[in-house]
Amino acid sequence: MDTQQFFDENKLLLTKEEINLLPAISYEGEIVLVRSDEELDLAVNELKKNSVLGFDTETRPRFTKGAMHLPSLIQLATDKKVYIIQLKHIGNTEKLAELLSDEQIIKAGVAIHEDYRSLARLFPLESNGLVDLAKLANQKGMKAQGLRTISANLLGYKISKGAQCSNWAADTLNHSQILYAATDAWLGLILYNQLALLADSPNYQPETPKKKKKKKFRFFNKKNMEKETIEEIKD
Repeated sequence: MDTQQFFDENKLLLTKEEINLLPAISYEGEIVLVRSDEELDLAVNELKKNSVLGFDTETRPRFTKGAMHLPSLIQLATDKKVYIIQLKHIGNTEKLAELLSDEQIIKAGVAIHEDYRSLARLFPLESNGLVDLAKLANQKGMKAQGLRTISANLLGYKISKGAQCSNWAADTLNHSQILYAATDAWLGLILYNQLALLADSPNYQPETPKKKKKKKFRFFNKKNMEKETIEEIKD
């Protein structure tokens, strides 16, 4: 994929109608489904060998006003495999948290800081090595925000959203869910690598760095956690 031939900063972003006409793209490589602590240990050992990981999460959709659900999946992509971690089957998240908090490993995804805040309701982790693809795209002169629009304008492909509103908290994921989840994380890696090849836009103005101490996400208080758990069981 030669993104420099497809993307032109001086052209308008593709419309929804134009995106719908593009050929679809999906992940075609190996997918590893992680459903136990033992499988997680093996996955983490492989994942930590990489310097960049595509990242995404999936959360059960909300159909009731005021309901809040916790993330059900974490997807992490390497250039060889995509690992899909079903959190409901994981008891010990310590090694996973260490991986996600490793400042030496880049995790690339859209709205990744929001994903981390959601994960912090499940286990404590630090927001190290995070790259928001929307901000990186803006740095390169592309005003696209979502994964779908960035992929369309950078790669010339659309992403199918058929499984987006499915039940990610299901005990067993179907083929469509697995492929959808894997594709999103894989594209996080592909888009990061392709955006890195582009020069910064001449109009880009870097944000002034704020002098803040390293922030560590923490659990919500017990009352809120209990409320969220009750809502999830009732739905």
